[in-house]
Amino acid sequence: MPIVCKFGGSSLANSEQFKKVKDIIESDENRLYVIPSAPGKARNGDQKVTDLLILLYNMAVHKLSPNEVMSMIEARYREILDGIGIEFDLKAELDTILSTITSGKVSKSYVLSRGEYLNGKILAAYLGYDFVDAATVIRFDENGQWDEEASYRALEEMKEEHASAVIPGFYGSTPSGKIITFSRGGSDLSGAIVARGVGADLYENWTDVSGLLAVDPSIVPHPRKIKKITYEELRELSYSGAKVMHDEAMFPVIEKNIPVVIRNTNAKDEDGSYIVANVPDDMEGENITGIACRKGFDVINIEKFRMNRDLAFHRKVLSVLEANDIYLEHMPSSIDSISLVIASKYLKNKTDQLIAELQTFTNADRITVDHNIALITIVGRNMKNRVGTSAHIFGALAGANVNIRVIIQGASEMNIIVGVLDEEADKSIEAIYNATFS
Repeated sequence: MPIVCKFGGSSLANSEQFKKVKDIIESDENRLYVIPSAPGKARNGDQKVTDLLILLYNMAVHKLSPNEVMSMIEARYREILDGIGIEFDLKAELDTILSTITSGKVSKSYVLSRGEYLNGKILAAYLGYDFVDAATVIRFDENGQWDEEASYRALEEMKEEHASAVIPGFYGSTPSGKIITFSRGGSDLSGAIVARGVGADLYENWTDVSGLLAVDPSIVPHPRKIKKITYEELRELSYSGAKVMHDEAMFPVIEKNIPVVIRNTNAKDEDGSYIVANVPDDMEGENITGIACRKGFDVINIEKFRMNRDLAFHRKVLSVLEANDIYLEHMPSSIDSISLVIASKYLKNKTDQLIAELQTFTNADRITVDHNIALITIVGRNMKNRVGTSAHIFGALAGANVNIRVIIQGASEMNIIVGVLDEEADKSIEAIYNATFS
């Protein structure tokens, strides 16, 4: 059974990185399907190729000369080609891209996808693998939604025709041929889809770190590495702000129970972090797996005496949110109050209007708003089986003189979320880490 390998932008940023990738691929004959990202930053001061492509598109939209930006893009790929020593008609490829852009009929997704497309063609030539354009196997419907059934059918057919292949990440196409991209970081999802589609034994995600860390190393120096983590835990951490993987990338591999490993292109012999369906309860003896954080939330607190007697109360609240096109993050409640945790970006210029409508529809006794709240998520599969986990967390925050504004626990008891002021987030995370991992 094949191994599917996804290589991120840092892993393919220049010719030296390409050589490392080739060494990795050739060290295991089962690494048959490779998903590349566009070149990332090769050194400080560089720009990611995708960022250059965004700039290129914006210049074309405003009828500005794209020549300087095209020269920068060409220089990045020229360094790769010269360094790995292969023949490749880069000029013809770039001319095609430029003529398509200047035609005025091209979509932004097409332009953004060309970084992965070119990297894929170059890597395929370098490895001696077939090149399969993602537009032929990652399928979207005409509304721009990923078409699961069509994609897996196309991948099954592709596998029969190509024993090994490089398939660019990040994009696909509709039946009419329109290029569609996933959100930034979508190559993770492309890799997972390909792994599911070809029936892989393993999905390797190669990046610039040797696995997953229990907390952001910019906050806690040298944090513990996570050796094994479940799909569900990873989803929680990723959604909660951890810089791990695209938060949708787990769904395809979960369906077929395909293990995922995060490994370091620059340290290929180091153990990575495995993402699997189940981890033994006594694994490492830890009840906490990781800590993540997202900032920039507002909390709207609604108080109403005997709220629990109003059967329609929650429906009224949610109807107001829906009417104002506002996404709700969490909704903790008590007998006479409810809190709405909402990302601040959804409340721009809407807060006063929203409060007025909530007051009208719910006849609340009091409505207040807390601004600049950070949500710290503590994730662990064993938390529900360990006495004292919450005490450690809350005790650590009290010791750091942090006032908790919100407390939320998921139904699965896999996470505890605490809301603190944005300005106190980092010291809160450090305190929790030291209390739970020491």
